[in-house]
Amino acid sequence: MTFVLTNDDGIDAPGIQALRNALANYPTWVVAPDQHLSGCSHQMNRGGPIAIDPRSDRAFAIGGTPADCTRVALSHLCPQATWVLSGINAGGNMGADIHVSGTVAAVREAALLRVPGIAVSHYIQNRRPVDWELATRLTTGVIDLLMAEGLPPGCFWNVNLPHLQPGDAEPEVVFCPPCTQPLPTEFKVDQGQFYYTGKYGDRRHDPDSDVAVCFGGNIAVTKVCLW
Repeated sequence: MTFVLTNDDGIDAPGIQALRNALANYPTWVVAPDQHLSGCSHQMNRGGPIAIDPRSDRAFAIGGTPADCTRVALSHLCPQATWVLSGINAGGNMGADIHVSGTVAAVREAALLRVPGIAVSHYIQNRRPVDWELATRLTTGVIDLLMAEGLPPGCFWNVNLPHLQPGDAEPEVVFCPPCTQPLPTEFKVDQGQFYYTGKYGDRRHDPDSDVAVCFGGNIAVTKVCLW
């Protein structure tokens, strides 16, 4: 198996290095944006040039979005890839997040191109720093599990790691549906300017959804199918 790794936090983000470490026993190609593009969703280049900056023989910084990275990787840099993995994103991508997330868009584009993919994100609670070594270990286990599962064409896996504290129990992998509730919509208006004030950790969520599972300290895994 050959893996393309990408993200929306940029090629220099610690999360993509953690993902690379999780796949240390496999051949990997890093094809990631040359800048931070969180929240760009499935935006793509509409015809202009896309810069390709080689960082090493199997690592390339791309002047485009995560979805662009997937296309450049699968069509040009690594057409032999058998999986596309995106992440590890610094922040959750659950429920409604999947529609705005560049992390998720990268594997959604892979699914459209008939290549299986896994998006991995790490929920951040109260702005605490992420333990990337722990994230690597958890990701290694969940990737091994998901590669053994069947994945129909047009589908991908969306994984969200919980933000654990010292002494917390080892998280379980829970297969669950995506949350149907919206992101927080609380706001204020100050001098004619509209500001969202809702807190991500206070978002409403359906029982047993990916948000409930991840906020409850377990690894939320959702299968997303485009058709």
